[in-house]
Amino acid sequence: MRRVSLALGALFLPGTAAAQDAPERPAVKFNRWQEDWRPLADPARRTRPLDGVKYLPLGGDSYLSLGGGARLRYEHQEQGFGISAAPDEYLIARIEAHADLRLGQHVQAFVQLLDAEAPGKRQIQGPDANRLDLEQGFVALVLPLGRDTIKARAGRQQFVFDLQRFVSARDGPNVRQSFDALWADYETPRWRFIGYLTQPVVNRDARPFDDGSSRAQTFSGLRVEYKLAGRHELSFYWSRYTQDGARFVDARGDETRDVFDLRFAGQTGRWDWDLEAMAQRGRVGAASVEAWALGLLGGYALALPAAPRIGLQIDVASGDRRAGDGRVETFNPLFPNGYYFTIAGFTGDANLIHVKPSLALRPVKPLKLLLAGAAQWRLTNADAVYRQPNVAIPGTAGRPGRYTGAYAQLRADWTIAPGLSAALEGVYFAIGRVLRDAGGSDGRYLGIELKYGF
Repeated sequence: MRRVSLALGALFLPGTAAAQDAPERPAVKFNRWQEDWRPLADPARRTRPLDGVKYLPLGGDSYLSLGGGARLRYEHQEQGFGISAAPDEYLIARIEAHADLRLGQHVQAFVQLLDAEAPGKRQIQGPDANRLDLEQGFVALVLPLGRDTIKARAGRQQFVFDLQRFVSARDGPNVRQSFDALWADYETPRWRFIGYLTQPVVNRDARPFDDGSSRAQTFSGLRVEYKLAGRHELSFYWSRYTQDGARFVDARGDETRDVFDLRFAGQTGRWDWDLEAMAQRGRVGAASVEAWALGLLGGYALALPAAPRIGLQIDVASGDRRAGDGRVETFNPLFPNGYYFTIAGFTGDANLIHVKPSLALRPVKPLKLLLAGAAQWRLTNADAVYRQPNVAIPGTAGRPGRYTGAYAQLRADWTIAPGLSAALEGVYFAIGRVLRDAGGSDGRYLGIELKYGF
């Protein structure tokens, strides 16, 4: 307990003896607003070239931190199997810069700008390009109550749930998903209660600073998280998702879905698992919604050189079983993260059975390798094959052939230096009968990425 107390103290009491036991520096996180750079109040810990802007003291316990990052990726993409999109080869480039103002321990103001370009891409969509715009901009309050804490954020922000199966920051494409939102949570050592009111941000690329809240979509709800004994956690959330003018294979109209999600994750010894189930009820126009999905990701770590982990991923998502019956059974994956299947985005999480064994290795500390293969089927032939996020591939609904195909995946992630990394991913998707009869061909993807953050 003494070590824990010292570590917590080091975050908020720079210059004290407790701070001497703190890590040399904070890590660059997926959500940059979660970083706390108070440990760099000690000049001895400012050891890297840009550390001078990571902690700019403003007096007392207040400071300003500046940061940013860049990502460049080459992609050869055959999304849609040549049916709904032509093969393409291009670069995507993303530059981000942020300022994080901390006024004492209780107030935070965070602003992040984005410029995303896709030179050479034939078909530019919302996630591909967004000239200079506000990616995040919010004010947050943190109020300690003994061992508990109240937190609140208001403004444009990014957040994720769990493995990002259904609620993500959409980091795979060039433009991440932001929300204009009110967020509040109450945290105890074991419990966390969250409420959120959000409208997704619509990415426009007509001129700088033209993004705005969606007038057609909302996503709001309540969430509860509980930490069980050991490394186990349980969570549940209810959300209401609305979308004007939704279009499905068997229904058109305004969409309202009540989403009920339950997740259980943990680790025991060398075993780990993450199991999530979601049910959706509501309406699309005059039709009722009855949809569901299951996801399991688990594995076993072997006590061998290169730290091999054998993994298994199983996903099932409902599809519409009968046309014209007044029910929409096609699962809506909401705001999914493409990384959950592959970054290639060949198929989406709707009308799907997906089985994927994998092997992860770390031959040397800076290098991670993933070798995987998967097979996919439609849950019902009456519904379509979907590509990410939930786009029906023309000519597949109601056609014979449940088997969608199989793919092989190779991914390598290499940490070159602190803040600098590279990645390579290749995917080959051999299609089944239903896609071939629709005029499709095998899909190929190659991505080469270089990323830097400070």
